[in-house]
Amino acid sequence: MIRKAKIKDIQSIYKLLMDFSKKELLLPRPLNELYDHLRDFVVFKDEKEENIAGCGALQFCWEDIAEIRSIAVSQQFQNKKIASNIIDFLIAEAKGFGINNLFTLTYIPDFFKKFGFKIIDRSKLPLKIWSDCIHCIKFPDCDETAMLLKL
Repeated sequence: MIRKAKIKDIQSIYKLLMDFSKKELLLPRPLNELYDHLRDFVVFKDEKEENIAGCGALQFCWEDIAEIRSIAVSQQFQNKKIASNIIDFLIAEAKGFGINNLFTLTYIPDFFKKFGFKIIDRSKLPLKIWSDCIHCIKFPDCDETAMLLKL
C-alpha cells in the first residue's frame, strides 16, 4: 500500500535512505531535512512489516517543475515493482498539481527511462534546484545523471 508519509515514518525513511547512500545508490539526506520535507514523501508499507519497505518524494521547485527524489526500496522487497508503483504514484500526484515537467538526478538512469524520462544536460534545469546541491558532499563534482519527463 502506498500512502503519504506520516511523522512516525521519518526514522524508517532515514534508515532506508542511509542504507542506499552507503551503497552509493543515492545521496544521503540529513534527518532534519526529512522532517522539513515530510509532506513530499510517500511510503510503501507492507501490512506485515513494522517498518516501511519503500519511499519516494515529490519536491516542487518552481511554477512548472518538480523533482522526484529519494526513491528507495528495502532489499527484501526488491523486484516486486514497488519502486515502479511509487514512481507512478508520484507522477500522478505531479499531474494533479498541474506540474508540466518532472526531473530527477539519479545514478540509475535506465530505471527512469522506463517511465519516459530522458537524459538532459544539468544546465537545462532551473538555478533554484542548485540550492540543495551547495550542501551536497559531492558539490561541485556531481556524478548523478539529470533526467526530465514532460507531462
